Amino acid sequence: MMMIDLFMIMMGVLVLILGVLIGVAFLVLLERSVLGYIQIRKGPNKVGFMGFLQPFSDAVKLFTKEITYPNFSNYYCYYFSPVISFILSLFIWMLIPYYFNMVSFNLGILFFLCCTSMGVYSVMIAGWSSNSNYALLGGLRAVAQTISYEVSMALILMSSIVMIMGFNLMVFHIYQKVIWMGVFMIPLCLIWVSSMLAETNRTPFDFAEGESELVSGFNVEYSSGGFALIFLAEYSSILFMSLLFVIIYMGGYDLSFYFYLKLMMISFLFIWIRGTLPRYRYDKLMYLAWKSYLPVSLNFLLFFLGFKFFF
Repeated sequence: MMMIDLFMIMMGVLVLILGVLIGVAFLVLLERSVLGYIQIRKGPNKVGFMGFLQPFSDAVKLFTKEITYPNFSNYYCYYFSPVISFILSLFIWMLIPYYFNMVSFNLGILFFLCCTSMGVYSVMIAGWSSNSNYALLGGLRAVAQTISYEVSMALILMSSIVMIMGFNLMVFHIYQKVIWMGVFMIPLCLIWVSSMLAETNRTPFDFAEGESELVSGFNVEYSSGGFALIFLAEYSSILFMSLLFVIIYMGGYDLSFYFYLKLMMISFLFIWIRGTLPRYRYDKLMYLAWKSYLPVSLNFLLFFLGFKFFF
């Protein structure tokens, strides 16, 4: 490989990271504005034109504040777990099928499952290393929740993989030119939506950050930069999950205005659900994963295996 090729790949990765960070900034602004309208109040609208500079001023404020850490924390684990969480959330974005100077992933879905599984460890270590009871409880809840829903997510993905017989995300676009997968996989599509919410610790499944009983959960001891990195990791995961949903169930990946509109709709759905639904009960969350989603996704996997075999 020529040096110019390596340079172009590095530039592509840099553009990707900048794009994700700017996307996250405006997703946060959208969330705060929409929640403001839902709760009949004004969202951020003073800093810059219609509040456009608000996310950047918040980022400057968070990263310039003093970093505090508890005296009895495991310092290195406590310090580096938000950084690892953020790096992992950016790593997943590499498998998005660009048409230019990026790595092409033939095993993209496997890479996605590996990265999301690794994300559990950063949350667990963040909760444990703070050496706070509330943070530890929040970390344990987050780990149990994420592992539970990863099982059903993997099985749902298996049904789509069986239909296209490949792990490359580019292939989904070819197979959905006539009909979207979301049309003939409606039950799996709906299960995937709620699994996305549980996987990203969003309302109504935000038990890792249940303020009413866990004082903000596993990130309770984090401030300034550490908190900002956890926050960025969460919102980049939301954007990525929305993108993955559009690729798998809503027509695949194509660089068009229509594609980005679909992506915006799914991202907006996350915010709309947060402003509408109350928090679920924790035991019901676990029953939902193991007693409802797991059997349904297994049955559909067997159905699509049979469907592929006969047709």
